[in-house]
Amino acid sequence: MKGWPEDMPQKGTKDFLHRTSLAQKSFCAFCAFLWLPAVVLAQRPVDPNKFAVIINGPGGEIAYAQQFEEWTAKLRSRLTEKFEFDAKNIRVLSEKDAPKATADEVKKTFAELKSQLDANNVLFVFLIGHGSFDGKEAKFNLVGPDLSASEYNVLLSALPTHRVVVFNMASASGEFIKGLAAKGRIVITATRNGQETNATRFAGFFIAALNATDADTDQDGHVSVLEAFVYANRLTEDFYKRAGRLATEHALLDDNGDGVGHDKLEAGEGLLARATYLDSLSVDEAAATAAAGRLMKERTRLEGEIEQLIARKANMPEPEYEATLERLFIELAKVNRSIKQAGT
Repeated sequence: MKGWPEDMPQKGTKDFLHRTSLAQKSFCAFCAFLWLPAVVLAQRPVDPNKFAVIINGPGGEIAYAQQFEEWTAKLRSRLTEKFEFDAKNIRVLSEKDAPKATADEVKKTFAELKSQLDANNVLFVFLIGHGSFDGKEAKFNLVGPDLSASEYNVLLSALPTHRVVVFNMASASGEFIKGLAAKGRIVITATRNGQETNATRFAGFFIAALNATDADTDQDGHVSVLEAFVYANRLTEDFYKRAGRLATEHALLDDNGDGVGHDKLEAGEGLLARATYLDSLSVDEAAATAAAGRLMKERTRLEGEIEQLIARKANMPEPEYEATLERLFIELAKVNRSIKQAGT
């Protein structure tokens, strides 16, 4: 037979065809296996309730521009591949590609979100780039005219959802906490004030937190905004220590609306971030998380009242002080027991 080896015996023709058929089937199966991950990825379930806006500002210098682009690409990839964000619900504005990171495009993007979001959605806003502060007003650098913290606040306040998480990972970003603070809003900045004007590294370490398996410190299978913040903050601090350099950035978080940032869970700060997750939760998980958040908030309130009561002891009648203190401790014990039973 033409094309077959000359030394192959004719009586083995059927066996050869059979073996050839098996080989072809195996090869096809192998090809299908190689193609399978792409199919699985394409069919990966997504959370339609989560939206993200990533604004990649101008780098000014080639090295910064390349770094910002790399961070933006990695962040977008992480959101879709690990945290169930729908790709069509992620808007990216950049220095080079359309749509450009201009003030007009930013306003246009939020105007579109205004008609697409509802009260049950959550919006994540990521600012990657440089910032500035002139002593009065903080801004995030864009292509052309910049937008200030107060202008972003107007854009965010117009949205139907108040579930907004803002990551301003630029220099001089600390001033955005005052400008964006609002009830139900989480604001994270790479610096503690407008005087920290050096280029920041927090964005890179935040993305590292999204990749790290040990970022989930409470081992509940989900990465909360607080966990990602604390992890990135620690990596940032470690970087400057290892380099033997004075830290030029100190990340802060505000989620109780008082406009005062903190670098950890304290003074009633971090409870909302602790109960807000980058990945998706089932209805039962979300309910349990919300309940745990309320318990933690109640414990913080009671602890604050006890501290204030102790501070007023000298100005109170002894019987009234003791009775009030006993009541608060009993309430606190009940809340702590509920937290323990919930496994929080």
